[in-house]
Amino acid sequence: MKYIKTASLLLLLVFVTSCGGREKFVKDPLDDIIRDMPTDRVFSVELYDMNVEGNFFEDYFHQYRIIEEKTPGQPEERVTEWMQVSENQFKKHVDDMGMELASRGEDGKLVKDVSPPGYNNYVGNEKYGQWVQRDGGSFWEFYGKYAFMSSMFRMFTYPVNRSYYNDYRGNYYGRGRSYYGPRTTTGGSYYGTNSNYNRTSKPNSTWSSNRSNFKNRVNSRTSRSSTSSSRTSRSSSRYGGSSSRSRGGGFGK
Repeated sequence: MKYIKTASLLLLLVFVTSCGGREKFVKDPLDDIIRDMPTDRVFSVELYDMNVEGNFFEDYFHQYRIIEEKTPGQPEERVTEWMQVSENQFKKHVDDMGMELASRGEDGKLVKDVSPPGYNNYVGNEKYGQWVQRDGGSFWEFYGKYAFMSSMFRMFTYPVNRSYYNDYRGNYYGRGRSYYGPRTTTGGSYYGTNSNYNRTSKPNSTWSSNRSNFKNRVNSRTSRSSTSSSRTSRSSSRYGGSSSRSRGGGFGK
C-alpha cells in the first residue's frame, strides 16, 4: 500500500514537472518595441492594460500605449494588441499600469525608468509648454497648439506640480528607481495601478475586472503552500528530523 502511494506521488510529481515545462521562455515585448523603433525617433511606452488567463496554468499579457513622433514635434499615440509576457515580467510591473516604462528623448537617450506619463519627454520641455503660477504653486501647462496633450496625460484633472517633477528628475530619473508621485491624503500613490489617476482613466479596463480574481488565486496558492510547508514540518518532526536540519533543508543555496 505504501508503495502504491509513493508511486502515485512520483507520477504526480512527474506530471507537474513536465507540465511546468510549458512555462517556456517569453521574451519581453517591450524590448521588441524598442528595437523596432528608428534610432532617432522620440517615443515613450506606457503600460496600458494587463490580463491573466487560465487557472492551473496561467498566461500573462500586457497592452501598451505608444506615443511617438513620426514627424518631429508631432506626437501621436496608438495602443498595441495584447502581448504575452513572462510571469516575472508581469509581477515586476503589476503596480505600473498607466505608467511610462521606457522612453527616448530628443537627446537620443533611452531611459527605462518607471515614471508618470509625459514626465520624460514633454513635461518640463519648453518646446511644448511652461510652468505657470496658480493656486499658490507652480504647475505645468501646455501651449495652446499642444493642449491635446493635457488630455492625453490627464493633466486637467491631475495637474503636475513642479515639486513632483523636480523630485522625479532629481532623485529618480536615470537611477532605475520607480516614481509614483507624492502620497495622497488617503495614503496611496498619485500614479500607478491602484491610484485614482489610473482607475478613473480606464474604469473598464480588463485588469480592473480581473485583478480581484488574480489576487484571490495568488492568496489561495500562498495559503496552500503555507499549509503544505506546515504539514511537511510536522511530519519531519514526527519522524525524528531535528529542527536544525529542517531549517537547513528549507533554506538551502
